[in-house]
Amino acid sequence: MSFRVALTGDFLDEAGKPAHGDVGLSIFESTPFVEFHFLTEQSPTRGDATYWQRFYSLEVTADQIAGVDGLIVLRPWLRRTAFRDGARDLVVVGRSGAGYDKIDLDACTDNDVAVFNAPDALNHSTASTALLFMLALAKRLREQDRITRAGRWDLQASVLGHELTGRTLGIVGLGRSGRELVRLAAPFAVRVVAYSPHADPAEAAALGVTLTNLDDVFRESDFVSVHARLTDETHGMIGARQLGLMKPTAYFINVARGELVDQSALVAALRDRRIAGAALDVYETEPLPADDPLIQLDNVVLTPHWSCSTSDVWLATGRVMARGMIRAACGEVPENVVNPDVLARPGFQAKLSRFRANARIQTAS
Repeated sequence: MSFRVALTGDFLDEAGKPAHGDVGLSIFESTPFVEFHFLTEQSPTRGDATYWQRFYSLEVTADQIAGVDGLIVLRPWLRRTAFRDGARDLVVVGRSGAGYDKIDLDACTDNDVAVFNAPDALNHSTASTALLFMLALAKRLREQDRITRAGRWDLQASVLGHELTGRTLGIVGLGRSGRELVRLAAPFAVRVVAYSPHADPAEAAALGVTLTNLDDVFRESDFVSVHARLTDETHGMIGARQLGLMKPTAYFINVARGELVDQSALVAALRDRRIAGAALDVYETEPLPADDPLIQLDNVVLTPHWSCSTSDVWLATGRVMARGMIRAACGEVPENVVNPDVLARPGFQAKLSRFRANARIQTAS
């Protein structure tokens, strides 16, 4: 039985071709019972300059999920409104990445749709980005680049950086990428403290990490790196109070979600030089508006929610998405389901069972 997969249109470029290389399509092409198409209503078109101001606010619609068995989502929202007409055919949604805060999990469960993600594909890349930011900030790379371009070699002494060794790294969220950062930072002999309410104390101790409260992480650290997942409880968890506890020589790094941080409080701390600097890959509003005050500051490194995206990550994530869809297309539950309550629902099981005959075709091939 044919299994129909739709991919959100933001995977495409203006020519209608995959913008980021192989996103798993080669695996689909070798699977005879899988059909796929892109939701081109969400893709960029030549001459539409407004697309890049609104592409983070795109949404999947009810019409787009009609007649689709599997959906792979990059940036668009999947809200309850997409299930206005129910989800007679839709069995699984794959979130092409680790975070799934733009997907209404309750709505998916209510409509017998399982959601899976790629939790491991971005671990190393996210952690290596955080380490890159730590080194760039410590070595004052931005300032050194600036004076070199200006021909101001006389200002060498004014941009003297420092090493990581002997400093304290504070991690907010000791999940997969947070633990990977601990591993990557180990050769630099940093002391590591972390705030992570759900972390296993024994596992943290084995990593050499001291678990503590959020205030102490900000108070003690020379670098604070945010790796927490965005939830209703963590939204805005970092504000003026926490930033006010930081040392004036400390740096703030966010490679998780912009909504975890009160951005206006961060701007104020940077502008008033109450902290030494910051490096950010994520923001409260994305894309970052051209008139945002962060852009005017000279003590912050900014990247466009993209530093963790590499060709290696795209290939790994694409394979996870494709394999998850093929499992569903064979009547099997994908790995890494993030709304596990759906699995026991009769409606979900009935939808999934329609495709079990494909497993024999897959085995034969």
